[in-house]
Amino acid sequence: MDISLLITEYGYAALTIGSLAEGETITLLGGVAAHQGLLKFPLVVIAVALGGIIGDQLLYFLGRRFGNRILARFSGHQDKIDRAQRLIQRRPWLFVIGSRFMYGFRIIGPLLIGASRLPPTLFLPLNIAGAIVWALIFTTLGYVGGEVIGPWLHHFNQHLKHLVWLGIAVALVLGVRLWLKHRQKRQ
Repeated sequence: MDISLLITEYGYAALTIGSLAEGETITLLGGVAAHQGLLKFPLVVIAVALGGIIGDQLLYFLGRRFGNRILARFSGHQDKIDRAQRLIQRRPWLFVIGSRFMYGFRIIGPLLIGASRLPPTLFLPLNIAGAIVWALIFTTLGYVGGEVIGPWLHHFNQHLKHLVWLGIAVALVLGVRLWLKHRQKRQ
């Protein structure tokens, strides 16, 4: 199994699916793959942005439809929810684009935005702009990071083989140890 071939063949689809929700890690890896020449940088940005747009659109529409019921479960945080919804109404561009960069907020952010009844005609262009900026930044960080981990990735298959052999050796030692303990208890 050649990991490079798998990345080249299925990388863009994996990036799109992986970036539907919290896709920072997958986006960074996409940048590394682009640095290694396995994927093309512009297509990585497009795949990641597309996944981000689709994921946030789905969560936004979920928030428009069921947002109040979902948010009612968090009644202990109602003051924070109210503050966030006021911010969404005052500065929608800041909240829509900014929530994409707040770790752990990428899922609840679009739900809050949808529940705030921000019009879809305003959310969609802001979502697209935010996704493109986010994809460019994180793909670029991964691309630059590829300089650091690139030499290691060239030998990934070899490292993987070493890890598998190490795992087998550890499992074997533990198995023999358990067998000896069990045998000693029986005597």
